[in-house]
Amino acid sequence: MNITFIFYLYFLVANVFGSFNELNTKEITKKQRPNIIFIMADDHANRAISAYDGSINQTPNIDRLADEGALFLQSFCTNSICAPSRATILTGKHSHKNGVTGNGAPWDGSQTLFPRMFKEAGYETALIGKWHLNSNPGDEFNSWKILMGAGRQGFYYNPLFISNDKGEEIIPGYSTDVVTDEALKWLNNNKGSEKPFLLFVQYKAPHVPRIPALRYLDKYMNDTIPEPETLFDDYSTRSHYATDVNFKMGNYRPVPKIGVKTKRKNIQLERMTEEQLLAYHKSIDPQNEKYYEMKKNGLLEGKNMKKYTYQRFIKDYIRCIDGVDENVGRLLNWLDQNKKLKNNTVVVYTSDQSYFTGEHGYKEKRLMYEDALKMPFLIRWPKKIKPGTRKKELIQNIDFAPTFLDMANIEIPDDIQGNSFLPMLTEEPQTEWRKSIYYHYYDHGKHKVGRHDGVRTERYKLINFYTDDLWELYDLKNDPNEVNNLYGNSESKKVLKELTTELFRLREYYEVPSQVFKAPYVPFRGLPSLRD
Repeated sequence: MNITFIFYLYFLVANVFGSFNELNTKEITKKQRPNIIFIMADDHANRAISAYDGSINQTPNIDRLADEGALFLQSFCTNSICAPSRATILTGKHSHKNGVTGNGAPWDGSQTLFPRMFKEAGYETALIGKWHLNSNPGDEFNSWKILMGAGRQGFYYNPLFISNDKGEEIIPGYSTDVVTDEALKWLNNNKGSEKPFLLFVQYKAPHVPRIPALRYLDKYMNDTIPEPETLFDDYSTRSHYATDVNFKMGNYRPVPKIGVKTKRKNIQLERMTEEQLLAYHKSIDPQNEKYYEMKKNGLLEGKNMKKYTYQRFIKDYIRCIDGVDENVGRLLNWLDQNKKLKNNTVVVYTSDQSYFTGEHGYKEKRLMYEDALKMPFLIRWPKKIKPGTRKKELIQNIDFAPTFLDMANIEIPDDIQGNSFLPMLTEEPQTEWRKSIYYHYYDHGKHKVGRHDGVRTERYKLINFYTDDLWELYDLKNDPNEVNNLYGNSESKKVLKELTTELFRLREYYEVPSQVFKAPYVPFRGLPSLRD
């Protein structure tokens, strides 16, 4: 036989079998791609998760993800407000790139979204719960059912939904429970499918107006919840924005009794059935009567009013979280009962940002201080992530999309600004990672918060309220509560120079448009990048 023919036949067979092996490898990879359940609350502060803190409440079900997987201690948002954070999670891009700089900004769902990439890669994709972007989901989800009403925030009781197959419908019950009910229905209907799935379960709680489920109304009634160290912060070293904000812990405003006419309707309570409303007032009215009595007797003057307001606020806040934790438990129990799915299902718990729970006397977010900048991130992936893992690396919500794509072996687009942190969860030694994060808040004047951006490293933070050219500098090691602004301190000149250089580097790196800094009072709706 001709030697040339033998070699030709050998290479032909090798290439054919090689192709088969490659196809088989890809097919195995496809079958082994993980399911992902992405659970997100709204305004859930890190300190209100006992895996992070434990001083004010317990969240045993959410904590399971930390115990059985990983907890990130340094997880941050890029813009601490609801819609921008959600847009960043979906796109892997900063606000100026995805177009959602504030809650009023339009949403362009045609841009590259990681759920659509999952769908195109063969995943079944679904979203149930709070959406809060200014147009409905599109073809990125096979199935979606989102909360409507109250400015697209949703109602706590008997919530209104709109879905891609049924249109609008009111579903009786408490929002957090109903969202979980619908998620479990979807999981049960989908569990026989050969396709992997990506499911978003997104709760309204504990967002304002913080109305708990009836079963939790009387919990903590006789408890005194610890106050944060900075509840009575005097803002003495900071810019006027720290003082001017209108979300301070002020005078408590009781809910009127049934039948009392008020100038402003309570659209949340109007959603309740008569039975629900009576049960609510049975709990709330005696507390309010006590409030009026204390006020009449002069017991709520000065600091005492702030202390009282804090207790009423924080108790409703963690009551709402109790409902979230209970329902996270329902989802985890479903996976326990479906063990084949459990072993190949990634479960994530996070929030669109953290929240001021009395720190600095605040109850909101937006500012770049730690209590609003941080966001919880807990993740479990059986047999892939070592139980009890604790990570100190600086991650942001721009990193979620590339990490999930990496898990599913889907190519990460070049225009995504975040990075996959999957290697740091599953590989040793650790890969190289960023040393700083960039933050930018655009909604100038909302809640009397000024536009600002900033940089945070492991130890230091520099904030620039650029509309007034005001600066704040913090040493987070020696001043974790951020009450001592070091800007202008002669001993901090070296650190200030390093951070200023890094801030300008990050602005350039993330292509923040220079026009943003020149037109501070013009609503930002997308401008050319610095490199255009």
